[in-house]
Amino acid sequence: MTQHIGIVGCSAEGAALCYRTICEEGAHALGAYEHPEVTLHTPSLARYVDCLNGGDLAGVAGLMLASAHKLAAAGADFLICPDNTIHQAFALMAPHSPLPWLHIADVVAAEAAARGYQRVGLTGTRWLVDSAVYQDMLAAHGIACVRPDEDARSEINRIIMEELVPGVVKPDSVARFQAIIAGLREQGCDAVILGCTEIPLIISDANSPLPTLDSTRLLARAALRRALAA
Repeated sequence: MTQHIGIVGCSAEGAALCYRTICEEGAHALGAYEHPEVTLHTPSLARYVDCLNGGDLAGVAGLMLASAHKLAAAGADFLICPDNTIHQAFALMAPHSPLPWLHIADVVAAEAAARGYQRVGLTGTRWLVDSAVYQDMLAAHGIACVRPDEDARSEINRIIMEELVPGVVKPDSVARFQAIIAGLREQGCDAVILGCTEIPLIISDANSPLPTLDSTRLLARAALRRALAA
């Protein structure tokens, strides 16, 4: 028996990559075409964006909680959310959740510690990079968190929200991302967190100036391990 994974989605590209990773890597663990049961729910992304733009973390928590209740009703055993940004509302939401969760930043920080990284750069939406979501989790492992400068944060946010979320890939944006990561390497970083679930659409170990911590796939693999441990 495996556990039923509930995915609290936010943006389509990130949720789809997480779902695909669970299904594809489940087959490697269980046999051809096999994977744990998975249910995905997401409200309109616009509702999350409205809350984030208004600084309404209680509203974000409410959206996450609504998805959690629907997934519990569908039979999920535990939940994940393949969206780093909305984890700012995790502490508001989790005490009221009908099911346990894996926290994406906890998963990534544990992986960074396991690989022996000491100073990691953080990329993601402006909402995420300005928050303490990763800083706190990394600090618990004794790992420093380095944020890009103001101009780079704005550029990363633009690329994510205007291009990657709608599924658009532009070579110039890939090059800009690579330059920002190279800047983090110059600041002494030994790895970079791909802290938006869309960033792996354009950045990976194959083209990054630093080793990557792919939050989307790391979360999917952690969920798969938990489901298989049932």
